[in-house]
Amino acid sequence: MEGADKIPVGYPWGHERRFNAFTDNFRKIYGSRMQKVSIDAGFTCPNRDGSISTGGCSFCNNKAFNPSYCLPSKSVTQQIEEGIEFHRKRYRKAGSYLAYFQAYSNTYASLSKLADLYYEALGHKDIKGLVIGTRPDCVNDEILDFLKDLSERCILLLEYGIESCYDKTLVRINRGHSFRDAVEALEASAARGLDTGAHFIFGLPGETREEMLREAEIISGLPVNRVKFHQLQIIRGTEMEEEFNSNPADFEIFTWDDYLDFIIRFLEKLNPAIIVERFTGEAPPRFLSREVWGKKRTDQIVGLIEKRLEELDTWQGRLYNGAMA
Repeated sequence: MEGADKIPVGYPWGHERRFNAFTDNFRKIYGSRMQKVSIDAGFTCPNRDGSISTGGCSFCNNKAFNPSYCLPSKSVTQQIEEGIEFHRKRYRKAGSYLAYFQAYSNTYASLSKLADLYYEALGHKDIKGLVIGTRPDCVNDEILDFLKDLSERCILLLEYGIESCYDKTLVRINRGHSFRDAVEALEASAARGLDTGAHFIFGLPGETREEMLREAEIISGLPVNRVKFHQLQIIRGTEMEEEFNSNPADFEIFTWDDYLDFIIRFLEKLNPAIIVERFTGEAPPRFLSREVWGKKRTDQIVGLIEKRLEELDTWQGRLYNGAMA
């Protein structure tokens, strides 16, 4: 890339990869890799149960990413046991695990119920900590104070689904919260020293590629430790599938080459202090309304992104001009 220099010394990730990779960062802090074991604890969301809306997010079908062992009819302990057995066959080096409360909004309950579920997971001998996925409008001071206390006794990663920095998009996909809600939740979490992540989707209806690219600057200013990025996948049986079929021209559907170019440009603008946990999402083919990238798996995609970064002699934050958190 014209004008590129060598990777500067002193970036906070402390390894030679050209982006601030979650796996390397986690291993550096905790000394080893830990596998996430997904749990469906029977939560719902306020845009499903009628509190603020019904139907949920227009893109959402939890079955598309929930492992087969995740069923709310099973106890947390049973799901952990079955999840560990599942992962031991795939990841033989994983010796300890994080309980990942993944499906729907996992702080959307009374504090006493949350405590029972979290403590049950932490009671398992192989579980070293928790990953808690939720929404910005499903936390309050009481819950965040409890999570702060819990984080002082175990590994705790808090994960907010934000999806977009634009309120016009959040309304269109029926999120039921604003971007300001997300900022306030992140600020309240950061004030308590919680390790906080955020999830975003590229390709949501009505957003241009330039608007998505501008999100790099917005996200760079957020008090967030980690980010997950997913390309929009059109999942069968969702409202978004109907919307796409009715008006495909309103969607920026990335080809693989387009997405590779986009994600490199995005990374260059992203605060280098922010850890990148994922670049893409992966749903089983049977759930996809359309497949545009062939059969590329997540590990292959990361390899291709790193190869392109090397070819272009660029890296995360190369064009970032703000202060590093």
